[in-house]
Amino acid sequence: MRHLQSADQVSRPARHRSRPRRGGARHWPLHRARLYRAADAERDQSYFLFATTRDQLSGLWFPLGGMRKAEVRALARQLALPVAEKSDSQDICFVPTGRYTQVIDRLRPDAVEAGDIVHVNGAVLGRHDGIVNYTIGQRRGLKIAGGEPLYVVRLDAEHRQVVVGPRESLHTVALELRDVNWIGPQTFEEVAREGLGVHVRIRSTHAPAPARLQVIGRNGTRVLLADGEYGVAPGQACVFYADGSARARVLGGGWISRTLASVGDGAGVASSAGRAGLITGPETAPQLKNSREIGL
Repeated sequence: MRHLQSADQVSRPARHRSRPRRGGARHWPLHRARLYRAADAERDQSYFLFATTRDQLSGLWFPLGGMRKAEVRALARQLALPVAEKSDSQDICFVPTGRYTQVIDRLRPDAVEAGDIVHVNGAVLGRHDGIVNYTIGQRRGLKIAGGEPLYVVRLDAEHRQVVVGPRESLHTVALELRDVNWIGPQTFEEVAREGLGVHVRIRSTHAPAPARLQVIGRNGTRVLLADGEYGVAPGQACVFYADGSARARVLGGGWISRTLASVGDGAGVASSAGRAGLITGPETAPQLKNSREIGL
């Protein structure tokens, strides 16, 4: 992107699917550049583009954003392109062997060091060959004995521990984010200071779900999940959408730095192991803005 900008290129085609909307010129004013979900929901790449800045978005062009895969292949056949029958890419395209653990082994050797598998109550249940082999929410392959189904609920790299517990231990009602990028209207602080109703995705394969954005402290961002979520881990992306529709506008997103199983009443979330109630008192209800109220 920096190379293209330095070369003064005004039209920058990209293969990935999403849909920018803007005016009639080839390089659009920052306030008019918007990013939307792609027409083909199964191949929508907007989740991975949340960090695109307003400046970058003003000159981007996604030619496939308004087309479905079948239409793209049909067009490729008409143009006699050799990729017309090319199979879809699978898994992690930059890992030829398909084993991401080999990449992590080179980048973070400490992630493959052995350690303990520990229950959330502190009991040591077994040993593991490296936290790199485990993911949050994993149940199969733990190789430990237990009277109840156990899931990976936390990876403690500092102490080389895989922490496991019952499914309820995976439930998350709120997230705290870092490095938030906002490409919605106004500024993030203006629209989210009193709470903004949006939809969020924390996995690329999940549909956007209702949530509420909050600014906490001087620079903090909190996301309150209307229905809660299971198996959320720090390091995942949380992407904001104006609504839950198939053509929703992308408002930005951030990286999850912390997950919360419960939040105090002052934050406007009721603690619950099941459904998470967002509003704890009538005094907080009028403050919850909806994305449509701010011109999305």
